[in-house]
Amino acid sequence: MSAAAKQEDTEVGGIAADRLRSIIERVERLEEEKKALSSDIKDIMAEAKSAGFDVAVIRAILRIRKQEPADVEEQEALLDLYRRALGM
Repeated sequence: MSAAAKQEDTEVGGIAADRLRSIIERVERLEEEKKALSSDIKDIMAEAKSAGFDVAVIRAILRIRKQEPADVEEQEALLDLYRRALGM
């Protein structure tokens, strides 16, 4: 195979076709994995609901656990302050 023919296989219009294909295929695989994980999470939430847990509260706890403790404390303090200001 000549160098020009090989160049055509791997580069089109200045774009490395093999590299681009690799990137696209990797993203597609990750999207498939993400879809499977989302399905698994949905199943777990259905299990939690059938066990009597409040799924909205579970989701709120998951959001809180992702945050830094100092940020959570600040939000809780503000929430308490706003509740008191509203007489709640």
